Amino acid sequence: MAGKNCFKLDEIFAALADRTRLRLLNLMRDGEVCVCFFAETLGTNNPKISRHLAYLKRAGLVSGRREGKWVHYSLRKPEDEKAAEIVESVFRAFETDPEMLADRKKLTSVCCELIPTPVAISRAAPKMT
Repeated sequence: MAGKNCFKLDEIFAALADRTRLRLLNLMRDGEVCVCFFAETLGTNNPKISRHLAYLKRAGLVSGRREGKWVHYSLRKPEDEKAAEIVESVFRAFETDPEMLADRKKLTSVCCELIPTPVAISRAAPKMT
């Protein structure tokens, strides 16, 4: 019964049935996030975060992009309209959840702390020969 345009209802709900995975989805609401920021924000280790992100990828809710040794994750809107409605409902619930709000606030401070301040590059004076 699962055709090209159908989604697997059990996979969507299983992916959404874990608090850590919900917190990860919440952190990606504003865009792409590096795995290192997830670990720092949620106070856990990269392997645990990576396992949960793999689960979300299998359910079709996130995608990853490799940049050097790090993977950056972003939300994928489900193609199926019903699945997209379910996910949007979950995102609306995040807006009133104190832990989800605190996580998003912490992510912004973690990102700023972990990214080194840019080094100013100035032009060298031309050599006189």
